Amino acid sequence: MADNKNSGASNILRKILFGILGLLVVGLVIAYLVFNFTYSEGSRAGVLMKFSKRGYVFKTYEGELNVGGVGNIANTAQVNQVWNFSVKDHGFADTLHQYEGKRVILFYEQKVKHLPWQGETDYFVNKVQVVNQ
Repeated sequence: MADNKNSGASNILRKILFGILGLLVVGLVIAYLVFNFTYSEGSRAGVLMKFSKRGYVFKTYEGELNVGGVGNIANTAQVNQVWNFSVKDHGFADTLHQYEGKRVILFYEQKVKHLPWQGETDYFVNKVQVVNQ
């Protein structure tokens, strides 16, 4: 009689443990898919104004690209449009530092979500092309 009670409790405990493990696996798969899903891809051209490594806890590579002015009225000041982006790869970040102040085309992927140690923006630049003027 004691064996039946122990085996019944053992089966319930085993089902609960496998249920929790199954939920954990499903949660990890969903998180992996969400954080690696690319919403859009494209490129933006402009002058690379700023590129730095910053952050309080997680140091990430962040940059600003001046994509040009808004409005085209002669002899008036124009408001520059600045596009913020992040870079995940350290080696590529070193390459971007060389192009500060130059006209470039940046190729990027926009992510749905990102983790704090990946960057501050949803836009991750992965390729650069210098524009010859």
